Amino acid sequence: MSRTTLRPALAALSLIVALVAAVVVPAQSASAAAYRYWGYFQLQGSAWAFASKGPEQVTPADGSVEGWRFAVAGESDSRTPRATATFADLCGTTPAETGKKRVGVVIDYGRGADTEDGTEPPAPAGKCAVVASAATGAEVLASVAAVRAENGLVCAVDQHPAKGCGGEVKEVSAQAQAADTPVTLSTPKAVSEGDAAAAPAADGEGAPIMAYAGIAVAVAAAAGLLLAARRRRADH
Repeated sequence: MSRTTLRPALAALSLIVALVAAVVVPAQSASAAAYRYWGYFQLQGSAWAFASKGPEQVTPADGSVEGWRFAVAGESDSRTPRATATFADLCGTTPAETGKKRVGVVIDYGRGADTEDGTEPPAPAGKCAVVASAATGAEVLASVAAVRAENGLVCAVDQHPAKGCGGEVKEVSAQAQAADTPVTLSTPKAVSEGDAAAAPAADGEGAPIMAYAGIAVAVAAAAGLLLAARRRRADH
């Protein structure tokens, strides 16, 4: 092919590449949209897996662990709960009940960067749900937290966030894009009767009790001395 015929071919190829780029780039940008929402997860081994179905379509098994995370994330970069906990960690102190199941629940309210106004959310919490054997994932969550939902979508957990429901985020801040930092989860703890008896009294409760006990001992001692003195006088 001569240079004369090669130049039109290269020009045509450049035009085709430009047209393809004009079509592909906007499509990639559209697919990278981010949303502010509650994600639903199941613990598989020691790692969180994004739920393939909605909570109303899932029936967790007894002994399983469910996770919820509020965050700003895209369709392909979902944010998992920042803490993991085993079933034993969450429900080990909760006795089994006939006809019911126990499901561990981890609720991660996200970071301040995930909220619309930067408000610092509550710390992540671990809970144990005791529900009917046929309870769905939605019913499990509702048994341990206040839930606001719309059309099957969980919009808020324990009033967080106060408004909105899975809205699109036009511009994701650098803080929201930053990597997560693992957190320590507060898990339920059992308190035995011995621990309860040994626990110190609340402020203002222990001091009056000790004071009354001391007064009683002093009164009893004084009464004993007075009675002994009367007896000695009677003997003389």
